[in-house]
Amino acid sequence: MSEPTPSPTRRTLIGLIAAAPIAALAACATPLGGISPEEGVQRLLTAASQAAFARLIQPGGFYDDQLTRLALPTPGEGRGGAVLAAVLRTQAVQRRLAMAVNDIAVDAADRAAPIVYDSIRRMSFADAVSILRGGPTAATDLLRRETGGALVEAMFPEFTAGLRGDAFEILTAALAAQSGFDIGAVANTISRQASDSIFRAIGREEAAIRAEPERTRDPLLIALLRGGVL
Repeated sequence: MSEPTPSPTRRTLIGLIAAAPIAALAACATPLGGISPEEGVQRLLTAASQAAFARLIQPGGFYDDQLTRLALPTPGEGRGGAVLAAVLRTQAVQRRLAMAVNDIAVDAADRAAPIVYDSIRRMSFADAVSILRGGPTAATDLLRRETGGALVEAMFPEFTAGLRGDAFEILTAALAAQSGFDIGAVANTISRQASDSIFRAIGREEAAIRAEPERTRDPLLIALLRGGVL
């Protein structure tokens, strides 16, 4: 059985957090044609992040997308690894555990979203023009470097608690047979996967916005990316 998905209230909260950076930028924006490259990068990253999290926090948001789907760590050697490998040979069990892991990731995204938006607000851009003229995920790549392992740290408690839930009874029983097993190590591995998935999702949205800025409905960003400002 999958873990519960986020409540409508929690989704609404993420939506409000997501909207805040755009609102703040709009309040201090200069007239069309006067937007700075720095503001442009912030708008681009905010729009891409909003679109990415809007997908990820939906039921099945991680599992239903090959780009973001999480996988259980490969079983190690020893008795525990052999038992786990035998358990995971069953497709029904594989699917059940995979869906449960990805359901936890949906909840973990609640912890990650505010960190992403805060990082965007705090970022400084030494060469914003080169970022805007860079590759399809140039801004996301910078965001990932600036954010570092903060998303992993934020999501780790969610995965640690989730892996102790009823949905993982088979998994934990198999791993318990492995000498020195630490559920925290498994949670850390999956947290890193989830962080990678989030940045891949943001990068995909950035590339889509660069290709079609009109989807943002932001006239300043559209003008910037279409070459009307730089």
